[in-house]
Amino acid sequence: MTPSSANAWKILLIGKEGQVGGELTSLLQPLGELIVFGEKDLDLTQADRIREKLNEVQPHVIVNAAAYTAVDKAEEEPDLALAVNATAPAILAEEARKLGAALVHYSTDYVFDGEKQGPYTEEDAPNPLGVYGRTKLAGDEAIQSAGLPHLIFRTAWVYGLKGKNFLLTIQRLAKERDELKIVDDQVGSPTWCRTIAQTTANVLTQVLPKGSPGDLSGFEQASGLYNLVCGGQTSWFGFAGAILEASSSSQDTKLIPIPTSEYPTPAKRPKNSVLSTKKLKSAFGIAPPAWDVTLKYCLSR
Repeated sequence: MTPSSANAWKILLIGKEGQVGGELTSLLQPLGELIVFGEKDLDLTQADRIREKLNEVQPHVIVNAAAYTAVDKAEEEPDLALAVNATAPAILAEEARKLGAALVHYSTDYVFDGEKQGPYTEEDAPNPLGVYGRTKLAGDEAIQSAGLPHLIFRTAWVYGLKGKNFLLTIQRLAKERDELKIVDDQVGSPTWCRTIAQTTANVLTQVLPKGSPGDLSGFEQASGLYNLVCGGQTSWFGFAGAILEASSSSQDTKLIPIPTSEYPTPAKRPKNSVLSTKKLKSAFGIAPPAWDVTLKYCLSR
C-alpha cells in the first residue's frame, strides 16, 4: 500500500496473484494510494464480504484483475465460474456506483464463437461457445448495465512468466519431449500480461486528473468496452514456434501442426480470436506493439 494522501486517488486492485494483477501491482502505484487484494484478502464468491470490503476501503477506482480462467474445468464447475466471473463483477459494479467510484474490468475473446472472417470489433455480437465465455460475458453485461463509469478491456491469448499459460506450458513440454503436436487452425494475438497492465496504467493516467481524486468526468467520457491485444496474429502452432525460437534451450524440439479436431478439449475454442484495437488507438492514442516483438522482450527479462 502506498502512503495515504487527501490529494491522491485511492485505487483498489483485486487479483494480485494473477498474471495481469501481478504486473498491475507495480504499475498502478505511481497513480495514487494503491490497496491490493489477493484471494486471501477477498473471496469473490462471498457477496456480503465484497460489499463489506468495498465500504471499508472506499476506493475511487476499482481494478478487477481477478477471474475464473480454467476454461476446461469451468465445464465441470459452472456455478463457481459464474460466481467469480459474473456475480462478483455485478456486485463490484453495484457497490462502486453507490460509492461514486469507477470500475476497470477484463474480458475475453471467448465471448465470441470465432466464426467471423477478420478481426472482431467492440460492436460485434458475442456468441460464447462454453461456460467460461458465457460467464465472462454475463459479467461484462452486468457492468455495462450498472450505470457507472467503467472500462472493460477485452483481451486474448494472455501469457507471462508466472502462472499457467501457453508460453510456460510449451517451454516445459519442450524439455520433456522430442516433438509436440500443436493446433494450427486457431488464430489470435498472443498478448503479454505486461502489455495489458501497462496499457491499463497509461489509460488511467489519461482519465484520472492529478490532484483531483474523485473527479471522474474524464473517466465517464472514456467509459466503455475496448479490445486490448498485441498487434498482428498467428496460430497456436506459430506461437509455439516463436517461443521455441526465442528459448535457446528448446530449439531441438520438433513441432507438428494439427487441426483442432485432433486435439479435443472439454470446452470448445473459437477458431478466430483476432481482435481489432482501432477503438483503443482512436480514444487513447495507444497501439499495443506486435505480439512477436513483445514475446522476445518478455523472454529477455
